[in-house]
Amino acid sequence: MPVLEAVGVVKDYVDRGQVTTHALRGVDLAVEKGEFMAIAGPSGSGKSTLLNLLGALDLPTAGTIRVDGRDLASLGAPALADLRRDRIGFVFQAYNLIPVLSAMENAEYVLELRGVPAMERRRRVDELFARMGLAQLRDKRPPKMSGGQQQRVAVARAIACEPAVVLADEPTANLDQATGRSLVDLMHELNRERGVTFVFSTHDPMVLERAERVVRLVDGKVASDERRGAAAAQSA
Repeated sequence: MPVLEAVGVVKDYVDRGQVTTHALRGVDLAVEKGEFMAIAGPSGSGKSTLLNLLGALDLPTAGTIRVDGRDLASLGAPALADLRRDRIGFVFQAYNLIPVLSAMENAEYVLELRGVPAMERRRRVDELFARMGLAQLRDKRPPKMSGGQQQRVAVARAIACEPAVVLADEPTANLDQATGRSLVDLMHELNRERGVTFVFSTHDPMVLERAERVVRLVDGKVASDERRGAAAAQSA
């Protein structure tokens, strides 16, 4: 069973009763557990819209979105919130860290929402920070971090609760090339070592080179779906 699935998904944006944008026009997509894939395309092609739908942040105009086989249209607002909290990790282009919390507290935040005891939260995040080279940032707050450091903390927050899938919207957009490559290397290692499923929206050639599957959108439709071997992606 796919971790994420879109079937015949249409998304229109409406203003004053009139459709202003046909963002997605009948998209079919299945994401399997353990994939490291990118959704590519020019600005306005529907990349971020599709990611928001797959992450249960929005609902389609028509068609079906399933997460772990569950049709999102059948879930009420509380169940959707629980699903986002428990099954999906998010990495946003703008980081979305809480500025008054330390790096450790930011990474623990979703675990706290899930009711994980404080000692267990700290154990998990300590282990993750050591693995990700973030131990020196434990007590720093986001305003005192570089963009690359903030994005690494955002990745730690996304995977700390061991979600079914991590969705990353243009994760390298605000980073220099070296920092962006380091971040993608890190996520690829987490994918290989922990089996974390990653889905990116991106137009960054470096990210596309590393992806093991690239789905290209053009005008809200899937134009191509290319699968590459893990070895080929690793050597890119």
